[in-house]
Amino acid sequence: AFARMAETAEAAVAGRGRPLSWRALAGQGPGQEPGADAPHREFLSAQPVLDFQSLQPARAAIKAIHDAAEAIADPLLGDLRVRVTGQAAMRDDELKSLRDSMALVSLVSLVLVVALLALGLRSPRLIVAMVATLFVGLLLTAGFATLAIGQLNIISVAFAVLFIGLSVDFGIHYALRYQEGLSGPHGPRSSLGRAAVGVGGALTLSAVMAAIGFFSFLPTAYRGLAELGLISGVGMFIALICNLTVLPALLSLLPISNRQTGAARTGGASPVGLRAGDVLGRHPRAVLAAALALGLAGAALAPWAWFDDDPLNLRDPKSVSVAVLLELIDDPNVEPYTASVLANDEGALGELILALSALPEVARVDSLAGLVPEAQDDKLAVIEDMAVFLTPLLLPPATTPAADAQARDDARRALAETAMVMAAATDSEALAHAARRLASALVAVGPDPERLDQLERSLFAWLPALVDRIGGSLGAEPFGPDDLPEILRARWVSDDGQARIEIRPAEDLRDREARRRFVAAVQSVAPEASGAPVVMTEGGRAVIGAYRQAAATAVLAIVILLAVLLRQAAAVALVLAPLLLAAVLTVAATVVFGLPFNFANVIVLPLLFGLGVASGLHIVLRARQAGPQRVLMTSTPRAVLFSALTTVGSFGALALSSHKGTASMGLLLTIAIGLTIVSTLVVLPALLHEAGRWRQKR
Repeated sequence: AFARMAETAEAAVAGRGRPLSWRALAGQGPGQEPGADAPHREFLSAQPVLDFQSLQPARAAIKAIHDAAEAIADPLLGDLRVRVTGQAAMRDDELKSLRDSMALVSLVSLVLVVALLALGLRSPRLIVAMVATLFVGLLLTAGFATLAIGQLNIISVAFAVLFIGLSVDFGIHYALRYQEGLSGPHGPRSSLGRAAVGVGGALTLSAVMAAIGFFSFLPTAYRGLAELGLISGVGMFIALICNLTVLPALLSLLPISNRQTGAARTGGASPVGLRAGDVLGRHPRAVLAAALALGLAGAALAPWAWFDDDPLNLRDPKSVSVAVLLELIDDPNVEPYTASVLANDEGALGELILALSALPEVARVDSLAGLVPEAQDDKLAVIEDMAVFLTPLLLPPATTPAADAQARDDARRALAETAMVMAAATDSEALAHAARRLASALVAVGPDPERLDQLERSLFAWLPALVDRIGGSLGAEPFGPDDLPEILRARWVSDDGQARIEIRPAEDLRDREARRRFVAAVQSVAPEASGAPVVMTEGGRAVIGAYRQAAATAVLAIVILLAVLLRQAAAVALVLAPLLLAAVLTVAATVVFGLPFNFANVIVLPLLFGLGVASGLHIVLRARQAGPQRVLMTSTPRAVLFSALTTVGSFGALALSSHKGTASMGLLLTIAIGLTIVSTLVVLPALLHEAGRWRQKR
């Protein structure tokens, strides 16, 4: 008590009110250090009005809460903080994070793409034409999304970044083939036509393959993934059409000569490609042996990959709503990961409570009946005995005139002297320290009337409320479930009589395995159970199922299409082998870097097949024209490299997002595309070289 009073007196010396909380003082346990108790919290449960015309539907409701809190100017409230959490608040922060970061991500993505175009094309006119084509396609895709779906979600909003990276791929292949034509005897207009003939078929196949990767998400039950698949899949055809119509039209208005490019000296190939072709031609078996070793190592690590099904881990921990929830989770009195079960009658309710309480994974089972205390007669007898002694103390005192400044100062000095006497007389060092601290603070307050008035109000502001509360509790009466307030009953019993049971876990359910054990145990008794841990676990299973379905659909459709187009099993195997290696190494990378799959980045592997097969297809088709030994000496590998680099630059920008799910998607896509580049430009040419030598021997 002395320590609390000293804090109030020290605040008065500093010229600010710090009301003494008598309720906290009365509730402090024996031997507990002053200030060691948890901060006092009051929970207000609010149902917000959501404005779905806004990108942040709960924004107005949350602002209204904060405005109401700021309007409270009562100095007796002391250190008051109002913070908002809950599903609506976390979604609001999540959408704000996406809105704020996606503008930066898109800008960084565009800057990186333009920089890579400048490095690869070395022609301002080509770059201007490609960027203009990109914007036309992006606007058309956004228009399609508006007409087909009407809104974006936290997954489908990434379509813009994906479109930037992939549309530029088509343009790079066309532009570099155009440059390659300029290195010969052909003029700009003739080179445009020859470029369209040379890459039009491959670009169309690439668009189809990429669209298959996106459209594979459509049949899944994961709505965010399905909508992203629809928008981006159609966007691939929009990008194809724009790069075969708008881009040539712009280049016909902005013709370039071979003097404006670096293509004339090498026929469109880079010096690096020429040297790489020479090295791979001499050591193809060493390259394939290294690739096989890496593939086996990746396959050994792949079983350790895992899926993080807790959406809380995708949110920004620095946002207020998430920070408050994490703080509450650490409070042993708060348990957000509870499961709920409905019972139709009292008999079923009792059986469920007994069965669930017997589970080792369950700490406690709550119901409406648990709010009614047992042995009420015995407790009421104790309260009646207490009332005999306490009631006279709680009677309002006789009215006395208010103390003047001199009387307050006399009381201050008397209290300081008493505290010093107590400090000298006690054997408790903690009590002595608190008493000396109180005496020092009272001396510092001095006889100043304003300070004394503030100290008196701060010390006794909340004492009448505590007295009234104690007095009211002495009038307790027996009650049953029907006597509880209706607003409380409605949380436990529905209008049609169904009773809710709340199940608290015995373990920390932030641990994925503990969460799965808890859900499995509860569902063994009540298969229809719901609640946060059940939704997370079942949602994770649904997404994993959707992911497997999308991956299987993408691979099957791509294999069938390749078989129809290439008409050779060996050629299909050559296109798919580097992709399989890249996929295995991508899964292994999630284990090595501690980057689990989640609700956002789960799109990577199905998408990898759709995007990666296009690069392999370009190399295989060009090898048929130029020969496997000379494929790296053409412009095609350079186009594959720079198109992949622009894709990495575009997708990598997603890693800058403050939304952890979007950032993880960008990071994993960057890793996957990077591994695909290596597999396509190193492993695939070695495979082509060996396959060509094998055919010659036959």
